[in-house]
Amino acid sequence: MSVMIRSILRLLAVALLGVALSAPLTGLMIGTAQARPFPDRIALPNGFQPEGITIGRHATAYLGSLADGDIIAVNLRTGKQRLISEGLGPNFPSLGLKIDNRGRLFVAGGASGTGRVIDVRTGKIIRSYRFATAPTFINDVVLTRRYAWFTDSQQPQLYGVPLGRGGKPGRQADVVTLTLSGEWEQVPGFNANGIAQTPDRKALLVVNSMTGLLFRVDPQTGVATRVDLGDTLLTAGDGLLVRGTTLYAVQNQLEQVAVIKLNAAGTSGQLVDTLTSNDFDIPTTVAAFGNSLYLPNARFATPPTLNTSYWITRIDRR
Repeated sequence: MSVMIRSILRLLAVALLGVALSAPLTGLMIGTAQARPFPDRIALPNGFQPEGITIGRHATAYLGSLADGDIIAVNLRTGKQRLISEGLGPNFPSLGLKIDNRGRLFVAGGASGTGRVIDVRTGKIIRSYRFATAPTFINDVVLTRRYAWFTDSQQPQLYGVPLGRGGKPGRQADVVTLTLSGEWEQVPGFNANGIAQTPDRKALLVVNSMTGLLFRVDPQTGVATRVDLGDTLLTAGDGLLVRGTTLYAVQNQLEQVAVIKLNAAGTSGQLVDTLTSNDFDIPTTVAAFGNSLYLPNARFATPPTLNTSYWITRIDRR
């Protein structure tokens, strides 16, 4: 083979190798350019007055309205929204929310003393419950293996909706009223607020908004024991979220999220971080998607009107 032919073949091989190496890089650059990041702020309908948030499949968040009880679904990537359940009016607000893996949305009903379960695919109310009469404020809900537990900020009680096979919610007659006892102290104002499970899922965590104390509650007896957080108080504590052994506790009026590392039993914990954002305006509850936390801003210090703006804030989960 001549020297010239060998030179030509060598140049051709180099050229082909360059094409092979550049093709994946070009594709990566195009893919990166086309990728749409999740926005840090998602506008909600004017006048909506959000309070609770939960996140289901396909990056879809569900939020309830304090104004009239409407429930909307929001795509966290695009911000696209749709009404999935029309509320029952101002006397039946929607507060804390939790969705199960079958598309059933459990909703706390505030001063109406009620709760309801909605099919997010159809908007149909599957079950409705009367938990208490005035004074009452059904504030938040958590789903466990056997019950959906609702807090009452005006009464030292939790209400448990039994969950049957496949998580099917039980009847009104089977609702359990669990009186909080032990170290729980009911004081004037809003008491029991956010609720979650302990990391080992054997007990409940409930924050008292007025005292700033966090309690571990035995779901069999209602006995509440103060969680040892050292000198940390969860002043203005609102929504709670547990991921692994990390508790995220929203402190609404302080416009921050306390990050607490718990032991498995939820009997003690240590404050490891405090998350804030310039975009906060009295955030109330929190839900996680991927490495992000999403919080609706209730803007309680701003007089609500039909034109008042509201939004969801995204922050990094740490």
